[in-house]
Amino acid sequence: MTRVEPVDPRVRLAITQWPPDAPRGAVSTFCAEHGISRKTFYAIKKRALEEGQAAALEPRSRRPRSSPNQMAEDVKKQAIGVRAVLEGSGLDYGPISVHEKMRSLGMTPVPSTASLARIFRDAGVARVEPRKKPRASFRRFVYPAPNACWQLDATEYVLTGGRKCVIFQLIDDHSRFAVASHVAWGETSEGALTVVKKGITAHGVPQRLLSDNGAALNPSRRGVIGQLVTYVTSLGVEAITGKPYKPTTQGKNERFHQTLFRWLDKQPIAATLDELQAQVDRFDEIYNTERPHQALPGRITPRQAWEATPKTDPPRPRNQQRPVGWDGIRRTTVARNGIVQVRQTRFHISRALAGQTVYLVETTDHLLVFDDEGTEIMEHRWPKPGTKYVSSGRPRGRRPKTI
Repeated sequence: MTRVEPVDPRVRLAITQWPPDAPRGAVSTFCAEHGISRKTFYAIKKRALEEGQAAALEPRSRRPRSSPNQMAEDVKKQAIGVRAVLEGSGLDYGPISVHEKMRSLGMTPVPSTASLARIFRDAGVARVEPRKKPRASFRRFVYPAPNACWQLDATEYVLTGGRKCVIFQLIDDHSRFAVASHVAWGETSEGALTVVKKGITAHGVPQRLLSDNGAALNPSRRGVIGQLVTYVTSLGVEAITGKPYKPTTQGKNERFHQTLFRWLDKQPIAATLDELQAQVDRFDEIYNTERPHQALPGRITPRQAWEATPKTDPPRPRNQQRPVGWDGIRRTTVARNGIVQVRQTRFHISRALAGQTVYLVETTDHLLVFDDEGTEIMEHRWPKPGTKYVSSGRPRGRRPKTI
């Protein structure tokens, strides 16, 4: 019988009625037959003598006499109140956001994120999502420094009277910093050029510009060179895109749209482009300086992440372009035998990726290999000097058939 399994009431009754003249060894035999320990037997018998037979028939409560770590009701009310304020202001109001807000306000004690999640579930203000993928399971591709890559995307919004407009949002891949935003009547090349020029004027020229395949952004996959691509290429910027119908490549920007919409929903509906531009600029300021970002190490703000690492050097103009890969992130093609060569060493990736473009990120200890969607394919630790070949660790030969 396990500790958590209660003793059957019939067994308890037999113990309370145990005859005083029972033969030697009867207790051990009784305990073995009913799957209990001698210690449990004598504990029930002692309780029957001290508290009466009726008391011994019911198991004792397992609740501790005192709960020093039990959270006070006023702390729970504070947490729920902070969550309501964040929700009302249009900012993130999950357990992590509430924890950071309570800490920044100097509230004590500040419950852990797990405790806050439990408080919100018990109060009925948060929904239970048992199938949601754990945050720790994600491993995102991040460029090593600010200005190594910017992400540009546009999203529709509605003004008063149902009039549609477009918001261009430009963010830094490394720090999630909102570089620039621009409101226009439509997704045009002119609007895209305006927001990129605004960002370059304020923060310098990036190494790469990632966008989707829209006609106003980067229609290169359609065989057309757009105005934006022509402009950034002349500055030495590498204009790159994700695969068609793969918005996860621009996942950081897509998530940025959600945060903006949640905040705008709590603001008065703008009547003009200028009013909406003022609201978006205010949001960018809050996003960059006041809102801890959960995807950044230490949950710092994008401004802090932007300032923590020196910016990548600007690229050279097109007629002075350096070879691809000079900044530590190299784009290459996997050979027919599934190998890429780095630092005089041949690394085996996968024959299935032969002919495909991959990105190599060199860190102090590892070589990271990503596909063009930002998904990590392989991670190799740097071998000893002189090593000519590093295996992927996968068995060679044909895979066994599955029946």
